[in-house]
Amino acid sequence: MRRSTATTEMGHNAQRDIAIVGGGIGGLTAALAFARQGAKVTVFEQADALTEVGAGLQITPNGARALNALGVERALDASGITAQAVAPMDALSGKEITRFDLSGQTPSYRFYHRATLIDVLARACEAARVTVRLGARIDALSPNGSFVLGGDKISPDLTIGADGLHSVARGVINTPTEPFFTGQIAWRAMVKADNAEPIAQVWMAPGRHLVTYPLAGGRLNIVAVQERGDWVAEGWHHSDDPGNLRQAFADCNWAVKGILGEVETVNVWGLFRHPVAAKWHTGSVAILGDAAHPTLPFLAQGANLAIEDAFVLARSCDAAADLGQALATYQSRRRARVVKAIEAANKNAKNYHLGGVQRRVAHAGLKAMGKMAPDAFLNRLGWLYDHDVTA
Repeated sequence: MRRSTATTEMGHNAQRDIAIVGGGIGGLTAALAFARQGAKVTVFEQADALTEVGAGLQITPNGARALNALGVERALDASGITAQAVAPMDALSGKEITRFDLSGQTPSYRFYHRATLIDVLARACEAARVTVRLGARIDALSPNGSFVLGGDKISPDLTIGADGLHSVARGVINTPTEPFFTGQIAWRAMVKADNAEPIAQVWMAPGRHLVTYPLAGGRLNIVAVQERGDWVAEGWHHSDDPGNLRQAFADCNWAVKGILGEVETVNVWGLFRHPVAAKWHTGSVAILGDAAHPTLPFLAQGANLAIEDAFVLARSCDAAADLGQALATYQSRRRARVVKAIEAANKNAKNYHLGGVQRRVAHAGLKAMGKMAPDAFLNRLGWLYDHDVTA
């Protein structure tokens, strides 16, 4: 992947017109990757602004490698918080079970506000001459990549669906599938927290957990999950009463209750499991990120996998004159890794919520690992964090 548009030798993307549906993290990363290779790129975003609802995310080394290769390393360094550790916590007692060091990760493991990362990518896209069309809702899309917008027929060489859970592009490529409720709901919130330690804390309790980590500007990001038989509508823009969140963790330690006591506004959503798309491309249409493989938030990989997808898709297309061949290469390079990551996330959901004897045994095992084999945690995730799509 080239770092700038000034190159001595251009690949096949230099001759292509690329349309990207969706101006989120995956879509903007794809736009930047194709633009760096000389393509004419237009992003079609249905919202009136490139922004994100207030929430944090974690960019792990595998995602950071792709972003750095696209030339935004300096901006990322200046806008995130470098994580020093991840700390499993007993939410009932408030005690730290152990701590796993992240300070040696290269590139750094970082915490960002989603809006900050969107802004970094949008500025880089603007500098790379990517066109962004806001308020552009794509309802009809042909397998040949063409669509109509505002009465105009648009026929790019390739249309990329980075349009999330309810992707129009996915529906063009695959037969519809129904997601199923996992029996869990999640809340997302932020509170003020000056001088918070730069670590991710995983507060575990029977049937529920919450994850907290700091964001720039003196804020603490909170994601809380509870097992529940009933469910709320999918999507995390639904407002909820903060009292419902506090009640779910009412028997936890004062430290947890203190954090949740500061919550003034909170969003809630039901966690649904979607199958990984059987096909990621057809004709001149391809999909990436949540459009191809929605991921539950138990491994902090949703954004990172979308970033990896974008990089590999652009590189595969740049290397081949035939788009069909390029898109097949893209899917073959990505699907098995994504499936493995999703399975790992699903296992975390169970491990965080153990009760009774299983809980005591698991916590004792974590504590022993932290003392006797502190590198074991990262070694177990080496397949994930050490992966380099730029190699």
